Amino acid sequence: MLPKLLKEARIKQGLSLKALSELTSIDVSLLSKYEHGLRLPSEKHLGDLAKALSHDYRTFRNKWLAEKVYELLSEEDNFSSIVSDVEMIYQSASKGYNHGLTDSSQLSALVEEVSALQKRWQATKPLHAVQLQRMKEHFYTSYTYESNRIEGNTLTLQETFLVVSQGITIGGKSMREHLEAINHAEAIVLLEELVQQKTPLNRFVLLQLHGLILRNIDRDNAGVYRRVPVRISGSSHMPPEPWQLDSLMDTYFEQYTQLRKQLHPVLLAAEMHERLVSIHPFIDGNGRTSRLVMNLVLLQNGYTIANLKGDVNSRMAYYQALEAVRTENSKLPFYKLVLEAVRSSLQEHLELSGG
Repeated sequence: MLPKLLKEARIKQGLSLKALSELTSIDVSLLSKYEHGLRLPSEKHLGDLAKALSHDYRTFRNKWLAEKVYELLSEEDNFSSIVSDVEMIYQSASKGYNHGLTDSSQLSALVEEVSALQKRWQATKPLHAVQLQRMKEHFYTSYTYESNRIEGNTLTLQETFLVVSQGITIGGKSMREHLEAINHAEAIVLLEELVQQKTPLNRFVLLQLHGLILRNIDRDNAGVYRRVPVRISGSSHMPPEPWQLDSLMDTYFEQYTQLRKQLHPVLLAAEMHERLVSIHPFIDGNGRTSRLVMNLVLLQNGYTIANLKGDVNSRMAYYQALEAVRTENSKLPFYKLVLEAVRSSLQEHLELSGG
């Protein structure tokens, strides 16, 4: 188990307890207790040890979690029965992904509706090139405007269009706000390329998207995972520590590969959005990047750009839906919010195309 694994990893690195203590700033006596199974490391110490011992953090953490579960349940008289129940729950959940919903039937009507609208949209193609270009200009500009507005950008819809399409500088607006509009528009172009190339979501794609979002705004942090702890303003959720990010993001992409075979595309898009913004892997631009990931999944599955609005009421509903996932494991509000945005987008696309 974990004590044996820690000791073997230390010996493999040729380190004494004292040397390991100097590398991790963990007291020698505490390290000895960890290796003899007398104490469990804190999660922070576990990360420090994984880094110092050049060992896979996930392997350490899996053993650590197993020890914690055993520690929690070992005093129970019906220990074996509890373990058996846990196994049954796991087997049940693995057959069908648990969405954290008390009643998934609440979504069924919306899912069926957006699926039907998507089929109608697919049936309208191919559109006339000029018509298609004008529709893209309208929807992509609106998406850039709303996504930036959620994050506090004060450019109006018309100003966003002038900055993105005409290269006009708007008086009284900051350089950052101009760059946010330009960068986001470029990121949408990248989305189109990724869809055409049938490129799945992966680490390289994610860092490309984020790199565009912070291009010429924060060169040091564009396209790289954060190196410092962060807090999400107005949220009780505490994002993971920087040393946890590589492992968590590896898991994130593994989950994407698994869930794309199980979830309806719109629910998959919502899921990957929520998981990414909750991990908060970047110093800035997490919201915009998460919404781009959501729309990448949608576009790759034949849906249209879903535009989450940035007005005060819509923004509050968006934040509250995300907070419900983090604090209550209730995904229903966020799934509904994304499904409704997809439905509105499809309806507007069909209306403008005459489909």
